[in-house]
Amino acid sequence: MENILVTGANGTTGKKIVNLLETSQYFKPVAMVRKEIQKKQFEDRNINTVLADLEKDISHTTKDIDKVIFAAGSDGKAVKAVDEEGAKKMIDASKKQHIKKFVMLSSMGADKPESSEDLQEYLQAKQNADVYLRESKLSYSIVRPGALNNEKGTGKIELSEKLNKFGEISREDVAQTLVHALHDTAINKETFEIIEGNTLIGKAIPS
Repeated sequence: MENILVTGANGTTGKKIVNLLETSQYFKPVAMVRKEIQKKQFEDRNINTVLADLEKDISHTTKDIDKVIFAAGSDGKAVKAVDEEGAKKMIDASKKQHIKKFVMLSSMGADKPESSEDLQEYLQAKQNADVYLRESKLSYSIVRPGALNNEKGTGKIELSEKLNKFGEISREDVAQTLVHALHDTAINKETFEIIEGNTLIGKAIPS
């Protein structure tokens, strides 16, 4: 069983990731949370936690960790500090501990931030973090979903390096995609976009 650090474990998508890892035969979740009060919900289920704030020192978080899923976000409140610099700090911490794979939750549109007036700052931060990961020499998958919704997951997606169209996808299916990407033999050192589709996640990302 590999220890998987889930950053943003208390978020809506992060909780779904932790739930999937909790039942996995390959992976064991370690929930990274920002506040002491957030630990109990995981510890009550015997899930290990790490207390850390992406705006502060996080060098301790990757000790005894095999792989990382970065699913943290600032909800627009601290885009530069969390979505970009926080991600970079986590990448640095992962390099020091020789993490085996880093799975980044990015966003569709991060390849062209200037194309969105409303989200330009956010997408630029995601782009900068993605570039930093690509240049880190870590093994990685960068997952760029379309607009997230809270519908029930279908277990099916459309995946391509560049989809050339916009669409939506459930947080459940995004969480499943991120967990599939953890496997050593899954898509590696690649960036890809996903929206809801007709291909089973396990076939779109063979592990």
